[in-house]
Amino acid sequence: MSKRDNPRLKQREEEKNAKREKYRQVKAARERKMSRVEKEYAPRESRSFRGYGDKGGASAGENPNLIIGRNPVMEAVKSGRTIEKILMQKDGEGSIRKIASLARERGLQIQYVDRLALDRVAGSRAHQGIAAYVSAYSYCEISDILRKAKERGEDPFVILLDGLEDPHNLGAIMRTADAVGAHGIVIPSRRAVGLTETVAKASAGAIEYVSVAKVSNMTAAIDELKAAGLWIGACDMDGETYHRAKLFGALGLVVGGEGQGVSRLVRERCDFVLSIPMVGKISSLNASNAAAVLMYEVFRQRTGK
Repeated sequence: MSKRDNPRLKQREEEKNAKREKYRQVKAARERKMSRVEKEYAPRESRSFRGYGDKGGASAGENPNLIIGRNPVMEAVKSGRTIEKILMQKDGEGSIRKIASLARERGLQIQYVDRLALDRVAGSRAHQGIAAYVSAYSYCEISDILRKAKERGEDPFVILLDGLEDPHNLGAIMRTADAVGAHGIVIPSRRAVGLTETVAKASAGAIEYVSVAKVSNMTAAIDELKAAGLWIGACDMDGETYHRAKLFGALGLVVGGEGQGVSRLVRERCDFVLSIPMVGKISSLNASNAAAVLMYEVFRQRTGK
């Protein structure tokens, strides 16, 4: 009897084919389900994006209405921001349960999904078992930042970012700005990063508390702040060593973008220039690190700590 005529071998082959067909059907059904998840959970205004897994930064694939990760979602819930829906992994533990409890108290909608659904929504970014669709991040006016300082009874402290393009740097600067009590950040509307999901995650939730003004002309913004009584200092080479400068009172600090630094026109508008001394082989610091050094020096001089 040949192998082809062997009934046992025939039965095994049929079983293998049946398993392959079942696997194919399950896989196809799962893909259809994931497609429905994306369409159902994505807000109407965000469905035109090419996909949540694109690796093109804020301009290519990020959804400005999507935040991922435990800290960003927790801070969004705590801050009272408008949240359309929270996607939560079914078997999530630890802080995910705390977020779920707080979300229920706020009357927010929670949808429990498989991890695969979150993988599809978050793309290549680590979601930590949770994501949320929120209202778009809104920008404020410079006058709003100044009003915040007045309401607190404090001298205005504003950070101006001249051509910053890295969302991780912006997120880190927002985190430090919140920590030192800065009243707001000013960014240009062109050739600079805006408020994206990557910025939100890098800020560890600080994006919910730090006011950000987007302006079309940075030099005009500096003039507006100077008219309001602020002294403006730029972080650049060949300036006064930062810890020797008097950095109290109404103050604005300008930090330049990666590589280019502070532009010539912006530097000319500033009242003074601050430098950070360095003795190593590298001639400059990362933008967010330089900003953190200066912001904490302002904090130290203001508080005496």
